[in-house]
Amino acid sequence: MAAPAPWAYSRRVRWPLLLLTLLLALGVALGIDPYDRADWALENALAVVAVVLLVLTARRFPLSKLSYTLIWTFLVLHEIGAHWTYALVPYDDAWRKLFGCSFNELVGWQRNNYDRVVHFAFGFLLAYPMRELFVRVGGARGFWGYFLPLEMTLSFSCVYEIVEWGAAVFFGGDLGVAYLGTQGDVWDAQKDMACAGSGALIAIVIVALVHRTLDRDFQREWAESLRVKREPLGEAAIERLRGGTRL
Repeated sequence: MAAPAPWAYSRRVRWPLLLLTLLLALGVALGIDPYDRADWALENALAVVAVVLLVLTARRFPLSKLSYTLIWTFLVLHEIGAHWTYALVPYDDAWRKLFGCSFNELVGWQRNNYDRVVHFAFGFLLAYPMRELFVRVGGARGFWGYFLPLEMTLSFSCVYEIVEWGAAVFFGGDLGVAYLGTQGDVWDAQKDMACAGSGALIAIVIVALVHRTLDRDFQREWAESLRVKREPLGEAAIERLRGGTRL
């Protein structure tokens, strides 16, 4: 495939470059006086790694504008949580000032649920970029193009909870408590993963419904993706390899 013309590449990067500029500006603004500097730095460690990876892969593997926008929205929500610490984001106070009532009381929440909202947003906003990765790189089609992003969301959510637990144990003290943000809920990790999975499921169902409506080959491709295409693996595969037959 021929490399894109310089002018075409320039047009393609305008939108992600704008999003990156806005994100950096917001990150600087929210990093001036965070509630807990150590927690802010810890919360931003993985975010910085993610942004650097997106920048480094932008030329070789550019995402769609939709995917970049979804990722940007999630990172904005994360930056807000990092500034206040997730357990102390004053969304309820802001709602009360705007509308004269408590949002928590309105929906029946007993705790600060900003962290749960962001975990849900992780699945809802990032499932589509994950799908783009599986479809464009892994060649996923039909059922697998919808199932694998959901599984990746749950896997990433699980890994994050393990990393969060490890960091809290390692740093300990107030920093560990602030980073973990369980607010006394012994099932916090499980609920966070459930929120991420629910968000991803909703996003994937929406994508599937759109494709089913617009793609004439949707049902055929779905059925084809579930058809068995190779002989059994395991010991049979070893015998074929020994005999010089490619799998």
